[in-house]
Amino acid sequence: MSDNTTPSRSAPVDSEGRKTAADKETAPNRSTTPPDKSTAPSKSTAPDEKTAPNKSTAPAKSTAPGKKTVAAKKTVAAKSATPGNKTVAAKSATPGKKTVAAKNATPGKSTAPAKSATPGKKTVAAKSATPGKSTAPAKSATPGKKTAPNKSATPGKKTVAAKNAKAPTRRPRRGPRFSVARGWFPPLGTKGKIALVVSLLTGVLTHGYHLFRYPLYLTDEGIYMQRAWSVLRETSLSPYTYDYDHAPLGWITLAGWAFPLPKQFETFGSAINTGRFLMLLVHIASVYLLFEIARRLSGSVLAATVTAFLFNVSPIAVYFQRQVLLDNLMIFWLLLSLFMLLRREVTIRAVFGGGVALGMALITKENAIFFVPTFMYLLYRRIKGSPSHRFTRALWPFAALSPIGAYVTYALLKNELLPSGFDFDLNNPPADHVSLLYTLWWQLNRNQGTLFSHTGLLQTSWLVRDKVLLIAGVCAMVICLWIGVRNRRRNLGFLVAGTLAFGYAFYLVRGSVVLDFYVTPLIPMFALNVGMVTDRLLKGSFASRFMRGAHSMTRVAVPSFVAILLLASPASGYLVHTNTEGRTQIADQYQSKINLTGMQHAQIAWVRKHVPPNSRIVMDDDLWSQLHDIRPFYPYAHSHWNASSDPDVRDKLFKKKWQNVDYIIMSNKMRRSMMLNNSDGRENWILQALRNSNRVWSVTEGNIRLEIYRVQ
Repeated sequence: MSDNTTPSRSAPVDSEGRKTAADKETAPNRSTTPPDKSTAPSKSTAPDEKTAPNKSTAPAKSTAPGKKTVAAKKTVAAKSATPGNKTVAAKSATPGKKTVAAKNATPGKSTAPAKSATPGKKTVAAKSATPGKSTAPAKSATPGKKTAPNKSATPGKKTVAAKNAKAPTRRPRRGPRFSVARGWFPPLGTKGKIALVVSLLTGVLTHGYHLFRYPLYLTDEGIYMQRAWSVLRETSLSPYTYDYDHAPLGWITLAGWAFPLPKQFETFGSAINTGRFLMLLVHIASVYLLFEIARRLSGSVLAATVTAFLFNVSPIAVYFQRQVLLDNLMIFWLLLSLFMLLRREVTIRAVFGGGVALGMALITKENAIFFVPTFMYLLYRRIKGSPSHRFTRALWPFAALSPIGAYVTYALLKNELLPSGFDFDLNNPPADHVSLLYTLWWQLNRNQGTLFSHTGLLQTSWLVRDKVLLIAGVCAMVICLWIGVRNRRRNLGFLVAGTLAFGYAFYLVRGSVVLDFYVTPLIPMFALNVGMVTDRLLKGSFASRFMRGAHSMTRVAVPSFVAILLLASPASGYLVHTNTEGRTQIADQYQSKINLTGMQHAQIAWVRKHVPPNSRIVMDDDLWSQLHDIRPFYPYAHSHWNASSDPDVRDKLFKKKWQNVDYIIMSNKMRRSMMLNNSDGRENWILQALRNSNRVWSVTEGNIRLEIYRVQ
């Protein structure tokens, strides 16, 4: 049934029964319609249909059965058109509807079809059709209609869709998104993986080589291994009265490390060597964490590589990070907590793990509290706007306080949380039992002076070992703070790095008692700031391909040149240095001829050979584990600290009489420590014993001197 209201007329035929030429243009005859490259064939043709071949045509979606689809250049199914006008059928027309062409249709024009025709209404194709323009084909033809699948009515022209099909438009390339707050971190990539592996291997070499020979065993190393021995052998936190001078997780970790080893504390030759091997493993893990933290805070592999390089090869880092120190364990827990907060998604598991890791750091070394404000701000920025921000905001402090709560509960159960009578008088310490809160109050009120004096640690110890990292770190910290404060939203990574370094630097310069190894946690923070500032200074964007290549080479060449200069310059002391004789040689930390700990092993060997095991000995803590864990045991060998302060040792064994001392084993700086610890006269009787003794053994190497005295 035709949808044209005009009665259909039969087509005129010639003598042979063929249609006239006048009707060829409108008749749906496949043989008379030349193929058009720009017309679209039907997508789905019903049976009994004949489809004209077409090369680049958009097919009609559905064609009613029994219809013929004609691919003609200018063939349309005229519904109600003025003579000379050609209209395109509606996309979806109901039988019996009339499709009206354009209002202002000019003869010879083709109009766009209506999308949907409502029964009884006329569908207007277009208000104004321009001659020669293409029209949209019908998507769906209903019975009784003829579908003209030609988008372009003008011969030789192609539709816009055809052009787009051959040459699709490309979206402009966008740079990698980066946001610390949202967790948009660039992938590590092949270059990043190579840089990470090189950093880890560098850490193994710089900290592993010469590990058991340099530096000399120190007093604090002996104290921590002594307490780890007590945890493993006596299931107590200290072989003496535990006075809460430090939280216990550090030496509990050391005990847990030694427990599964074949020979436990003597697996690597001595207790301190066993602890130093753990420090090597801790350093390698810290290198990985610091590398990833630097990359995620800056979005750059270059910043991470520079950070790891300084963390690995700095002489002050090698010197302190080889030693068995609570600070090294604290750094690991801090970096792990920061790494958990810098994951791509702030999940409940990540927040809980980060909080627990921070709590572990706090009960390893209390001065980790100076990093807490930065962690809190970073957590706030990461969870801001999150649907679970309220729960997460409460979960993180709960997880961080859980390890601290266990420590406080331990003191509470032993009735050692508060001093007797709630008396916090620093001039009258509690006599009946020790107190956790009293010890904390005493540590907060200690005062030593300033680091900036000519006799302070800054001049005598830290700058001597590595002035490059310390000076560059301070400058980089100021730059990071300036960049981060100017735009806290965009430069969150710089603000985090700057405040981490600033918070701990404030702790060091505030005027309290500071030991030389207290600078250890500042080393990775300074390295992080230097790495991020280096990356920012070498950044740039160029339109020229040549300039981009040159800039990429510059970003690698400049840091590489500085690294080689640091390693090759004797003034830096990174790899070579100038000795006292004016000759350039390998730095002490890598000098195989220097065997400082061998002097202490020789001292122990002489004691085992010449000193009876039941002798009453005053010594330093660095030798304590070797005299108590290896046969023959020396049960009456005690450090001068405990001999002068612990009531059981001072009043019961020695009875504060120099005559009760048999031998004094002197470490390198033990005499100076005894003088500093004798402000209240507690070590007078030990010094008196030293004056009434004869030196029976000594060894000297450089400025290191070890001695043994026998008391008369």
